Amino acid sequence: MPILDMTLARDGKVYFWTSSVGRKLLMAITGFAFVAFVTIHALGNLTAYMGGSAMNAYAAFLQGMAHGGGIWVFRFVMLAIFLIHATTAISLTLDNWAARPKGYREKKPQAANWASRSMRYTAIILAAFIICHLLHLTVGWRVIAPGFAHGDAYGNFVRGFQSWPISMFYIIANLCLGLHIWHGIWSFSQTLGWAHPRYDALRRFLAAVWSLLVICVNISYPIAVLSGLLK
Repeated sequence: MPILDMTLARDGKVYFWTSSVGRKLLMAITGFAFVAFVTIHALGNLTAYMGGSAMNAYAAFLQGMAHGGGIWVFRFVMLAIFLIHATTAISLTLDNWAARPKGYREKKPQAANWASRSMRYTAIILAAFIICHLLHLTVGWRVIAPGFAHGDAYGNFVRGFQSWPISMFYIIANLCLGLHIWHGIWSFSQTLGWAHPRYDALRRFLAAVWSLLVICVNISYPIAVLSGLLK
């Protein structure tokens, strides 16, 4: 049955929010939007390996899109996507708790795996990381970003990762991000009805490769700075 047909409640109208399937679809769509964003963001930061001028030019291009308005439109869109994703996740979690107020006497997870069962906890780490990351390398909050200079993206990038605590937190957060990407791609394809023994191996491979790509690229940055490769 097509996924949208499963959300039809009555009168031929689609009730996404009152349907658990509809909310799962919203989770899948917004989650995939975040996966796409973090992938492009990770690859865009590869300009750091081309030198300070290349990364600063890339940052200036982003800031100057649509005469400076494009970056703000993008930020508001991403904020809306984040709020929808978070609200939907909380709603589904509360529904699950309400359906099983006492829980199982003995848990024997079948389809669920350790990545999916850790989503609630890693999500808290990722939420904290997003806030710190924005304060650190976008806002330039002096408490955690001493020496921050607007217009010097490369310098801020390098100075930021010269702090061992920040770099370690960045690495840990990206490991959590990898779990989210793996589970997100797996769940997204399943929500769209692509779950089938014939395709499960391909879905698992795609989720693993994609998550490893983003993790390895992102983690390479603090390691490169701490090792002196980027300075």
